[in-house]
Amino acid sequence: MSQMGFFDADKRLSMLSAKGDPLVSISALVPWEKFRGDIEAVVLTADEARKSNAGRKPIDALVLFRMLVLQSLYNLSDEQIEYQVRDRLSFTRFLGLGFENRIPDGTTLWLFREKLAKAGLIAKLFERFGQHLEASGYIARGGQIVDATIVPVPRQRNSRDDNEQVKAGTTPKDWKKRPAKNRQKDKDARWTKKNGLSFFGYKNHVNADARHKLIREYGVTDASVHDSQAFDGLLNKGNTSSEVYADSAYRSAETERTLKARGFRSRIHKRGRRNRPLSDAETEANTRKSKVRARIEHVFGAQENAPGGRLVRSIGIVRAKVKIGLQNLAYNIRRLVILERAAAA
Repeated sequence: MSQMGFFDADKRLSMLSAKGDPLVSISALVPWEKFRGDIEAVVLTADEARKSNAGRKPIDALVLFRMLVLQSLYNLSDEQIEYQVRDRLSFTRFLGLGFENRIPDGTTLWLFREKLAKAGLIAKLFERFGQHLEASGYIARGGQIVDATIVPVPRQRNSRDDNEQVKAGTTPKDWKKRPAKNRQKDKDARWTKKNGLSFFGYKNHVNADARHKLIREYGVTDASVHDSQAFDGLLNKGNTSSEVYADSAYRSAETERTLKARGFRSRIHKRGRRNRPLSDAETEANTRKSKVRARIEHVFGAQENAPGGRLVRSIGIVRAKVKIGLQNLAYNIRRLVILERAAAA
């Protein structure tokens, strides 16, 4: 078998582009350099920041950030993303690497992500991309829709007593005696029930605009936190409409007062109560609201149907915030490609 040369690689890449490689559009539409300053301020050591000519050159921070985005787009583990970058020409091109360049390994990527996690930088990078969306003309319009979705993590096979101790903020004695086991236990994730089914993990609380279906705000909690508890922190005045849509789980007298005081118009669903069913007018109003509110289900559906779904493999809420934040960023990047394609049609 003959060895593939540079011209062969270029031909194959050209064919991938002709077939509609989505990574080409993503690479062109995302302003990668705008992220550099924030990232390098966190990940570069003092010596690296001085850009000394001595020693082996560190891997460019933007290459690692692109690799994290690529990992989130396809929901791959650190080992899998390393393998796929080595194996797939489209992935290597997306990172801006050639045959002669060093490819980051899984450990290097893990250490890079840990630095971003400890600095809480992902939320800032998400916000910076949001500024780019607005500058590109995708201003939040049509009202804001608030909802939450469960993000599962691998289930913990704990006893009931173990779970009670974890909820109380203590570590079971048996776990302390077995450090390797203790490291694999997620003490921040929680159980919750939805539609009669049990789930273990976290919640992704999201505010999306009704016009473009872009995520404008998000928050991450454990799965046991009620959706309404994160509601106030998701609201913002950036939308051109003051209308706020949400399902009936968010409705309360306190929520209505908060919305009015902050200048928002409530479009939260009403719900019937025992001996007090909804009137025909209220039912009709809920139906009208649903036509707008349902658009956030498209957001969650797109995340669920993306390669790998929403499963988070990390341990602890600090790392979960990074993973979920990157998933939200990856969704907005994909959504921007769709919006740009529609605008060009």
